[in-house]
Amino acid sequence: MGITARGVGLLVAAVVLLGAGFRFAYPELTVLGAAAGAAVGYAALVAAWRPRLTVTRHADPDRVARGESAIMTVTVRNSGRLRSANLLAEDRCGERAVPVPVLRLRPGRDTEVRYDVPTHRRGVVAVGPLRVTRRDPLGLVALARPYGAVVPVWVYPRIHPLTAVPTGAGRSLDGRVDGVPHGSITFDSLREYVVGDELRRVHWRTSARVGELMVRENVDTSLPRLVVLLDNRVTAHPQRVGGVAESFESACEAAASVVTAAHRADLPVVLLLVAAEVATPGEETDAAVALGPLDRLAAAELSSDDDTVRAATTRLRQDRLGDTLIFLTGPGGRDELGHVGALRGAYPSVVVGVFGAAEPTPPGATGLVVVDAADGPEFAAEWDGVRRW
Repeated sequence: MGITARGVGLLVAAVVLLGAGFRFAYPELTVLGAAAGAAVGYAALVAAWRPRLTVTRHADPDRVARGESAIMTVTVRNSGRLRSANLLAEDRCGERAVPVPVLRLRPGRDTEVRYDVPTHRRGVVAVGPLRVTRRDPLGLVALARPYGAVVPVWVYPRIHPLTAVPTGAGRSLDGRVDGVPHGSITFDSLREYVVGDELRRVHWRTSARVGELMVRENVDTSLPRLVVLLDNRVTAHPQRVGGVAESFESACEAAASVVTAAHRADLPVVLLLVAAEVATPGEETDAAVALGPLDRLAAAELSSDDDTVRAATTRLRQDRLGDTLIFLTGPGGRDELGHVGALRGAYPSVVVGVFGAAEPTPPGATGLVVVDAADGPEFAAEWDGVRRW
């Protein structure tokens, strides 16, 4: 609850009048002081009344690419029995406040406001809560309360079309390695038969030995599995333009483009961030709710934790999540390429994308395929030249 400047002045006048009336025995001053104090108390009671409002929001759509249009519709309904008089409301959309007309909203009626959500930057735009301010008729006291939950609007990085994705590596019995686009089938393990399994997959020799039907499980060993590692350290992207690290934005666009191309080609892909990810506004805390890779790229932020590349490469070496590693970093991440190059034993194909560097990456002893690009479109143009690694 906040007392306005008028309310403060009247409250001070009430104290002065009461003090003067009692001190000099002037009942008129005492009555005036009591009336002023009573007015402030009445104003506090009026402002403390909580209107019954129901707030609903709908984003159309709630997930857009950077620069695309997104419309937020806010509906405020008066669920009480009294007219909502002397109310001021505004909806919070990111850093912007949008006025919502609720003055003298009748019982059972609603009002609707539609406005554009800013999508000029990648990120998660938090919309809400609705801030409703209740004032007394004299304007002495104002009380603001939040209504409704925070609804996120996901602004994805721009996705640039990639002409090709990596090919798999099929290893034959005589040691040759052949490039195959969609892999080959190899025996992996045996399991018990379940209703619906094809009889041609039954391994009869093992079934006769164990006394029950056993089925062969096959795996596509040569299907390329991509691992995209995004460097989200502050030191990797030191340059700022208007407070924004453009090299990091370009790296996010490249990661989104690779992930989208892999999904379209039905290839397994894993997206990892060097530094830990942060929770987004309005995100569900239920562990069953898993964010997709584009959602995570929209919410990705730079972290000041610098000693994370070594830990990330250690996890990648231990887990071996794929056979193709794509490391996307900025000018400040060149010093960490030695750690990435050490992963060539676990990942036969390692490609590094460096964004926003003034000079090309000097050739080193790491033996990595390095793509220097100013932004996302240039990376997409260079991708076709290095797609067969």
